[in-house]
Parts: sequence; C-alpha cells; structure tokens
Amino acid sequence: MSDEAPEAPKIIVDDDWKSQAQAEKQKMADEAKARQAPAKPSAAPDHAPSGEAAAARGHAMPPASFEVLVSTMATQALFAMGEIPDPQTGQRMAHLDLARHHIDMLAIIVEKTEGNLSKEESDMIATTLYELRNRYVQLTMSQRPTA
Repeated sequence: MSDEAPEAPKIIVDDDWKSQAQAEKQKMADEAKARQAPAKPSAAPDHAPSGEAAAARGHAMPPASFEVLVSTMATQALFAMGEIPDPQTGQRMAHLDLARHHIDMLAIIVEKTEGNLSKEESDMIATTLYELRNRYVQLTMSQRPTA
C-alpha cells in the first residue's frame, strides 16, 4: 500500500446546460412580462389564432379554472344548438349531434369529478347541464314534424 492519499474524484461542471437553462428562464420571464403589458389593438395579424388575437386586442385570456372549462363547453353546446350565431357569417346553424356531444361531455365531467368539487362548482355544473338539456329537448321537440 502506498502512503499517498487516494485521488479525489473529479467533478466536471457542464456550464452549457446552466446557460441554456438561464436563457430559457429569461425567455419565460420576458413572455410573462409581455402578457402583462397592454397590447396595441393593431398588433394582431388577421391570421393570428383566436387566443393570440384576443390578447393582442387587449383582451386577456381568463385564467384556467373549472368555471371557465364548464363555460367553454356550455358555449360550444349553445353554439351547436344555434343559440349563438356564427361570428363570421352571423348565421345560426343547428348541429344537434354536436350539441348532444358537448352536453354528454359535461355529464362525463360531472361523473368523473364526483366528490372532488366544491358545493359552488357542483351547483354550477348541475345548473348548466339542467339548462342545456332543457334547451336541447325544446329544440328537438320543436323540430319534430307534427302529425
């Protein structure tokens, strides 16, 4: 055996990943700052996706939440029932199969979240489903041929 101490393991520090992580962190901070700054209405190109166009017009996207999810699904169902006109054409088009699909999707959300919702969330989605189902039934009954 030798009197020399064993050589300590060398630690190699890869500075490249650090600079890359720092650059990504700065980019995310810049994007967050840009979202908070008021945008100019003329900044959005006509082909921008709806979320980006809304943000560019000064309309902030609502924060993601259960209420926004339910509201979005309900709006889609109402649109498919012809309750909301197409924003591009102004026409109301009824697509009952699609409306039924959105209503059924909300029902699945109720089923899968049972026991995990606050009273307010549970009441909101139950009321929304009740109203959508009633409108759907009224619409389908009014489109049936009379004998």
